[in-house]
Amino acid sequence: MSRIEQFKLPDLGEGLTEGEILKWLVQPGDEVLLNQPIVEVETAKAAVEVPSPYAGVVTELLHGEGDVVDVGSPIIAFETDPNAASEAIEPANPAESVAEAVEPETAIATPPAEGAVEPGLIGGPAPGGRTSVLVGYGPKSVTAKRRDRKPPRSIGEVADDAVSTSDLAEPPARVSAAEVGAAAHRRAATVTVLAKPPVRKLARDLGVDLGVVEASGPGGTITRGDVESASTPSAEPVRQGPTFDPATREQRIPVKGVRKLTAEAMVASAFTAPHVTEFVSVDVTRTMRAVARLKGMPDLADVRVSPLLLVAKALLLAVKRHPMINSSWDESAQEIVVKDYVNLGIAAATPRGLVVPNIKSADAMTLRDLAGAMNALVATARAGKTAPADMQGGTITITNVGVFGVDTGTPILNPGESAILAFGSVRQLPWVHKGKVRPRLVTTLALSFDHRIIDGELGSRFLADVATGLHDPQTALLAWT
Repeated sequence: MSRIEQFKLPDLGEGLTEGEILKWLVQPGDEVLLNQPIVEVETAKAAVEVPSPYAGVVTELLHGEGDVVDVGSPIIAFETDPNAASEAIEPANPAESVAEAVEPETAIATPPAEGAVEPGLIGGPAPGGRTSVLVGYGPKSVTAKRRDRKPPRSIGEVADDAVSTSDLAEPPARVSAAEVGAAAHRRAATVTVLAKPPVRKLARDLGVDLGVVEASGPGGTITRGDVESASTPSAEPVRQGPTFDPATREQRIPVKGVRKLTAEAMVASAFTAPHVTEFVSVDVTRTMRAVARLKGMPDLADVRVSPLLLVAKALLLAVKRHPMINSSWDESAQEIVVKDYVNLGIAAATPRGLVVPNIKSADAMTLRDLAGAMNALVATARAGKTAPADMQGGTITITNVGVFGVDTGTPILNPGESAILAFGSVRQLPWVHKGKVRPRLVTTLALSFDHRIIDGELGSRFLADVATGLHDPQTALLAWT
């Protein structure tokens, strides 16, 4: 006997109360697999794809695209048969079914003894054996009931194999979830993909199907560069101009989602922490030469090397010399919290607004790992796929205004941090070098800091060290590491 199941919008972040439906990935009449992405939802922190907790047929979409829905409200209805009901994992709360989509590295259940999925894929083991943690709910308090595993299949194939009756002239006979899954496995068995776990994670973050990526690594191995090339659009999208009301000649844009959270955070930061901004102009000719040499190194052949990479490295070295810069103000405890780790935020402009994802423990990374992490972070943010966890826990931030041709600015602190560095454009200017005026490559750095924690001396010394690291990167690396 069939039955109707309604799926309620779960909490996709830390206590978020609502989300906007950006795009439905299924329509009424579609056959849906367990954990198949069904809707893209934007919260105040990120846009995420929500997977289905049921296997069955979509009977009704309870909200349209563009609707803002409260957490806990039904958004879609399924018709499930007895087999599909027994196959579904019964979550301890509504958010469990989306945990893997939001935080794939911290919400992976323990694999079975046989038929285990490769680490890094949905259903696979997490490196290091971390405990499954549900976004916004903490660790699970009960043991989930698990269906019998089907042979492993790739994430991209799940979506490709979903049967949609709306795409056919005549509706076909009902296809069960087991039959669709078996077809996916038969196709997966014919494809062998060679890629390391970090490359597989990058592909998932960028939404790239490894099965269609052309490999350039040794023995047919897919590299980071292959994935990044596959994620690059072939042409720039055509930007639509604003639509104005003919009567008022005005356009009204609702303030919601990422833009709303950014506005609230910036107001809170500007009127809570007393900002001070200092500036310094730097001859970065040697840094630009170093960037050119790094691009030719075999170890960095599959990652994008840019001046921002050496700016980040100079900042991380300066933080080691001045740990108080990497701290926060705890108002309730009336304490300054100094961090022994650097979660480096990189401000990224996206169509949905400014987001600041951060690289966890960036200070412990090699230059190559840092480059790969920065490339993946920015590409994921611009694709609108940044997970909420990636935007939490930052300790210090870099904003690159130079990519827009801007010399400098007075950046506002990211809430919870004490310093932010603005990197301006690099220009050829007349500069006194070895007693003579010569054309040199020059940039301007701006450092804003919380004057409750960082006084003028500390801020000045830190900024001067970052400038020194960019003026003479080789000496800084040798002397400070």
